[in-house]
Amino acid sequence: MRAFVIIATKGRAKETRVLLDFLQRQTLPPAYALIVGSEAGDIDGCGDHPLLAAGRGEAFVSPRVGSTCQRNAGLEALKRRGAFGQSGGDCFCAFFDDDFRPAADWLENAAARFEKGGIVGLTGLVLADGVTTGGLTEEQAAAFLSGKTPPAARYANMNTERETECAYGCNMAFIGTVARDIRFDENLPLYGWQEDRDYTGQCLKLNLGRAVFVPSCVGVHRGVSSGRTSGLRLGYSQIANPLYLMKKGTMTLKSGLLHMARNAVANVVKSVAPPRPNVDYKGRLIGNLRAIGDVLRAISNPRRILDADFQA
Repeated sequence: MRAFVIIATKGRAKETRVLLDFLQRQTLPPAYALIVGSEAGDIDGCGDHPLLAAGRGEAFVSPRVGSTCQRNAGLEALKRRGAFGQSGGDCFCAFFDDDFRPAADWLENAAARFEKGGIVGLTGLVLADGVTTGGLTEEQAAAFLSGKTPPAARYANMNTERETECAYGCNMAFIGTVARDIRFDENLPLYGWQEDRDYTGQCLKLNLGRAVFVPSCVGVHRGVSSGRTSGLRLGYSQIANPLYLMKKGTMTLKSGLLHMARNAVANVVKSVAPPRPNVDYKGRLIGNLRAIGDVLRAISNPRRILDADFQA
């Protein structure tokens, strides 16, 4: 089974080049890898990487900026190349964050699971997630992958396949049958908060198979902070995006309410006693409140964060 890889990146050319090293070491080499930047600096030096220089990929700038737009630009590029063929059933497309570090057999294990059938998408086991801890170095990520550093207990016991309603966007893959035609919702701008849940939901609506967590697809998410959106914008998205997806039907009412409540409460608590000084919790809280105000005025819209009054 052929594996394609799309990496949407912004402000992390160095991290992306390292990820290309990891892709080059895959036991199932990617048939083609696409690096999609928001501007020229995002892909600096990527085109010279041996993987791409050998004709097994390309780096280019998306005509539209934002993770959803850039991932869609990658999918369209693959489709133009005829990557998905007539059915798309003999290939899959993996999406990695530029700071994700996959184990060498990630693509091989994903291919084996898709070949078993019954699924449209999958996500893997993240041994450590720097998003929740303030970020991980390359050395720390390597220690987790080698087993030198054991995963936290919450990850160590996750060794059984299970269904999921959301493939985690830092490491997820979808069968070519759906990747050929399903696109990320560009109404979720910039960082695209909850774009992974929406894409998974779109694919599940086709009733062609399940989405599953596959523990053999192992990796580490460094959680690099550069390139992320502002606290104000993220806070607004934490409320506006789930509401939009609940109306759309790609997020359940229960999941949406839980997401909004957890984030709002966390932002209140962490604004008083910030656990990480480099995170704008107050900005997130203000964004939450602005989104709630827009809901009350019936003008809530994920794309509001593009307005001038949201400029950081």
